[in-house]
Amino acid sequence: MKKLLTALSSALLAAAAFAQAALPAVEGEVRKVDADAKKITLKHGDIPNLEMTGMTMVFRVQDPELLGKVKPGDKVRFTADKVDGALTVLSIEPEPAS
Repeated sequence: MKKLLTALSSALLAAAAFAQAALPAVEGEVRKVDADAKKITLKHGDIPNLEMTGMTMVFRVQDPELLGKVKPGDKVRFTADKVDGALTVLSIEPEPAS
């Protein structure tokens, strides 16, 4: 039984990693970082997997450590999806300076 649970857990983790990898990277600009609330405000382009056009909005972050990578004014590429009904940034990276 323990081997079955281990195999099932591994399969679920692999599926989650694959699903995240399949999300489109979206270009945006950080407007505000609220580490206490674990939220980030982004001006972003279209997010196809959420059927969302470009706008400025607040997202929850899945991992609060992501907020330490960016600051207001940074150009970024990020992935987002609905997690437990909330629009959530799953990954974010600053764009390299030109």
